[in-house]
Amino acid sequence: MPQGDKSSYTSKQKRKAEHIEEGYEKRGVSKKEAEKRAWATVNKSDKGGKKSGSGRGKKSSKTSARKGGKKGGKKSGGKKKK
Repeated sequence: MPQGDKSSYTSKQKRKAEHIEEGYEKRGVSKKEAEKRAWATVNKSDKGGKKSGSGRGKKSSKTSARKGGKKGGKKSGGKKKK
């Protein structure tokens, strides 16, 4: 399987990547970069493509998606004590 081949992904993962890619493009990211970021996000949340075998059917993680606006920036509330 050549690098960049998406045949080992489920249709749900492909739809997810497409949706994420559209979101990046709306924010002004180039088409190529948006595609890279979308697949990186899918890989992070679903841990790669199709997996078969007993006990391999794990649910996808939503932790990276939930970080959203929380990651980075200044903490709100309270002044720093000296």
